[in-house]
Amino acid sequence: MKKFLNDPANFVDEMLEGIYRAHSQVTYVNDDKRCLVVAKPKAGKVGIATGGGSGHLPLFLGYVGDNMLDGCAVGGVFQSPSADQMHEVTKYIDQGAGVLYIYGNYTGDIINFDMAAELADIDGITVKQVIGNDDIASSVVGEEHKRRGVAGIFFVYKAAGAAAANGLSLDEVTRLADKARANVRTIGVALSSCVVPEIGHATFSVGEDEMEIGMGIHGEPGIGRTKLAPADDVVDQMMARVFAELPAGEGDEFAVLVNGLGGTPKEELYILFRRVSQLFEAKGSKVKYVWIGEFATAMEMAGASISVLKLDAELDPLIAAAVNTPFFAHYKA
Repeated sequence: MKKFLNDPANFVDEMLEGIYRAHSQVTYVNDDKRCLVVAKPKAGKVGIATGGGSGHLPLFLGYVGDNMLDGCAVGGVFQSPSADQMHEVTKYIDQGAGVLYIYGNYTGDIINFDMAAELADIDGITVKQVIGNDDIASSVVGEEHKRRGVAGIFFVYKAAGAAAANGLSLDEVTRLADKARANVRTIGVALSSCVVPEIGHATFSVGEDEMEIGMGIHGEPGIGRTKLAPADDVVDQMMARVFAELPAGEGDEFAVLVNGLGGTPKEELYILFRRVSQLFEAKGSKVKYVWIGEFATAMEMAGASISVLKLDAELDPLIAAAVNTPFFAHYKA
């Protein structure tokens, strides 16, 4: 294992200490570095909280900031944060308008967020939840409730954050966040494993000449392992599955996120997007908003994912809205 760290047991907390030292926009509550929140919550606004395991930066905590999220409970590497940590974040970000939880579809997160919501209810805080499940490789059509939440949750954060910043009610923010969730699809491909610091070695293996379409961001099995193919062929395989569920036609508009999983050069991500763009063009559709880079990683895993959001009159201005967080900034389109 070659990593810049001290004691592997302190990996997450020392990472967080570095973030707080670098970015005064965020702080923590309850004397717990894993309860990350905006330094100055906006009065009267619906609060938005997320949470999940470390090892995925900038997911999850990287989207806490202006016009996006208000807090994040931070777990260990690939581990869920506790219900108590989520509850502390909830209490801090509640400004009287209620709180929306947005997080990925993982058992530990669901259990602990549900417990946190029950604790918040005792405090008189209204909580609603939207669970990201954009990973089309993780379950079949008709069983979408079994799908994992991955990079496409970025679009749910963005829609909810803009809606809350516009002063909409908790019910409306929840509705728009859920609409974004329902209209985003993601599929990924992995070329290598990753190393969890406390384990110290690769958690699985992918052959030097192999790839796995649909592998999860914790190494969960994908659709199948095959020989590595040219980039265009890989994108064609991935986008065929996306288009099967999210049809693209003449005049349709989309937002696209090409996400590196931690060990893929940005040059390669642009090669992937080149092909994605060609496929939309061939269908007469427009890619209106594009983000290319690392948005939801898996430590140093080599690979990438493609997330596609179908836009409409409601979602478009929310995705276009300006945001500013320590890890992500977008100026209004």
